[in-house]
Parts: sequence; C-alpha cells; structure tokens
Amino acid sequence: MLPKPAPGTLSTMRILPLLPLVAFAATPALAQEKPSPTRLKADVEKLVSFGTRHTLSDPDHPTRGIGAARRWAMAELSKIGDACDCIDVANIARTFTGPRAPNGVNVVDVLGFQTGRNPKRVIIVMGHIDSRVTDVMDFTSDAPGANDDASGVALVIESARILSKERFDATIVYAIVSGEEQGLWGGQLLAETAKEKGWTVVAVLNNDIVGNTVGTDGKRVDRRVRVFSEGIRASEPLDAQLARRADGGEDDGPSRALAKAVDGVADTIPGGIDVFLDRRPDRFGRGGDHTPFLNLGYPAVRFSVGVENYDAQHQDLRTEGGKVFGDTVDRMDFNYLAKVTAINVATIRRLANAPDAPAKVKLIGALSSDTTVKWDAVPGAVKYRVHWRRNDAQNWTGSVDVTGTETVLKGVVVDDHFVGVSSISANGAESLVTFGGR
Repeated sequence: MLPKPAPGTLSTMRILPLLPLVAFAATPALAQEKPSPTRLKADVEKLVSFGTRHTLSDPDHPTRGIGAARRWAMAELSKIGDACDCIDVANIARTFTGPRAPNGVNVVDVLGFQTGRNPKRVIIVMGHIDSRVTDVMDFTSDAPGANDDASGVALVIESARILSKERFDATIVYAIVSGEEQGLWGGQLLAETAKEKGWTVVAVLNNDIVGNTVGTDGKRVDRRVRVFSEGIRASEPLDAQLARRADGGEDDGPSRALAKAVDGVADTIPGGIDVFLDRRPDRFGRGGDHTPFLNLGYPAVRFSVGVENYDAQHQDLRTEGGKVFGDTVDRMDFNYLAKVTAINVATIRRLANAPDAPAKVKLIGALSSDTTVKWDAVPGAVKYRVHWRRNDAQNWTGSVDVTGTETVLKGVVVDDHFVGVSSISANGAESLVTFGGR
C-alpha cells in the first residue's frame, strides 16, 4: 500500500548519497543512446496488465487497479535510481473531490528526482497513469489505457533510464501523475507543489497519447508529433497581455518559446520525426496535465500523436458492426513512440545543461535604422545569442553571439523585426529565447 502523506507534503521513499560532481560528466557514447521500442512495449504491456488504472479503482489490490500500477511505477524508478545512485523516488498525495469523484479520492503522483547542481531549477517530464472507459465513473471494467496514457508513462520511465547515466546542472523530475481523467488533478497537485517549494520550472513536457500512428479514418501519420503550446500566457494580467500585444510577442511567450526549442531539437535527431508546432494550448476544446502549470505561469507544452484514433480513446472494449473499439496495445507503434521519446530526451538534455534564459530583454530603436538590445547577465552563461526575424516570419532567421549584455544590430529596423536573446553555457547548451520588448 502506498504511504499517505499529509495533503501537499512530499514523502521521500528512498534517500541516496550525493556523489562528487566530478564523477558526473556524460560521455558522447551515452549522449547518443537511443530509446528502446522493446523496453517501451514491455512497460506499456505491464501497465495494461493491471486491468484498470481508473483513479477510483482499488488502491490496495496487489495486482489490479491504480494502486498496483503506481507501486510498479515506483519500483521501476527506484530500480533505475539504485543503478545510478542519482534518483530519489517520492510521492505526493492529496484528496480531491469533484463531479467525477463526488466522495473524494486520494490522488497520488509518483516522482523521480534526478538532482542537478542547482536543486531548485527544474525540468519536468510527465505522463498520467490513470485510464478510463466510456463511462468516466466506471472504475471496475477493464480499461487498458495503452496509448492513453501508458505510452506517456513508458516514455517517462525510458527517459529516466537514459538520462540517469548523465549528470546535469538542472534537476529533472520524472513525473507519473494520477487523476487526469477525473479533473487534471495530478497535474494540479504537482504544479501547486512546484509553486509551494519555490522551484524555478524551466520546462514542463507533458506526454499524453504519444504512441499510435493510425487515425480513426485508417490513415497512417508516422512522420510527425504534435506539440501544443500557448502564446499569450494564461497567467499574465491584462496589462502584461496588452504590453505583449503592443510589442508583437503573441507568438513568443515562454511556452511557445519552449515549443519552438523542441521543434529545433527534433530537427537535429538523425532518422527522427518532425514536430508539428500546434499554436494552441491543447487540442480544440480539450486539456491535459500541463494546463495547471500554464495557469501558474510555468512554460509547459503537450506532446500528442500526429493523428488520433478516437475509436481507441475512452472506449469500452467491444466490437460493433465489425468495428473494434478500445485502447489496446496492438494499436500502438513502438518505433514511433521511441522517436517521440528521443525528442523529449534531447530537449531535456539541452535545457538541463543550459543556463536560465535572460529574465528580460529590452529593445531600443524607435526612429532609428539600428536596434540596440540590452539584458541582464545570467549566472553560468559564457555568452548570449541574439536572434532576430522579420515580422512576417515565424521562426528566427538570424543570430549573433555576444559575450556582453548589450549589442547593436546594424540595419535591423525594430519596427519590422522581432528580437530575442538566449543564454549559452560553456558546453554550448542554449536556453529558451526571451522575447525582446520595451
């Protein structure tokens, strides 16, 4: 049975000794390790074997239900942690009550902490462990939840297997959350914990439905993954939103900057897939566990497959008129899931090695044919990259590296160009880009 910490508390399941930082350098061979479709499939099959992982299912049964699934996930992360002496496994829990849990339910998130040189600077990769069938209140029927969202949980565990062999400046949190189908409660619990603990959240990578390539219409889409992100921040007060609008930064908020970084990282992976940069916070009229992070102002994106199969989402297992319904393992593509995992791993590796992005970038250039760019120094940055693009372009087209905290872009008219600045570490890792304004 899972321990039940007080609401909002952090319960550490294992404590590991800190190793000397000099022992933590990653080697090029490790950096090139690829996610394993075989391991991903085995993890998804194991999660499906628990019958149902509905949030309201039995938390104490040894082999069936949400509790058994969570205990297995904790054991997997602990096994990885034991091998590297670098991951602390913990859980956080709180009771939530709502229309989909009228009697209340204990929502438990399983977390693995790979502490970096800066314990408070955090990158979160997550998926939700709970599953459902057609009736969201049916917690007894088999709900395999292979793609939604055993795929995301398997991705998180596989990311931990690979990245645990390396060491980083930032802390990586491998998050397996619960309660998504009942109200995004696991995401809310983790986002509020991050705020309570004072974490500096660099990025949240939410992976939800990331393992199929055949859509409802039978068409295969296996060359892209969608990454959803907000432009104007949900957390920004009206005056800040109006200021961003005046500066033309609607497409360059922190979460959109994160999505663009993910897109750029994906382009560097040999044999990988494209990122379809979806310019809305989530699918039309829908939401995911990154939403509570957006509401609190943290940069967060959602990964989802290039095409969804709605016959395999939130469905009772059945066959009607020759059509098969249900979220089962046979409908997944594990080579594709491995490629989505590779994008997550590469993005985490870049951002966990990079300094923070500049807090604010100021532009001066009204009534001038040149643009002056200024920003505050960032700890750990050895140089900065100043990006620009014409106002009719979506992606940065030009850049220059500088070692100070000010530069003049000759011939770049501020009226017609957007400008942003990123920080660069000694090992060349680049932060997100901070959009420039007044």
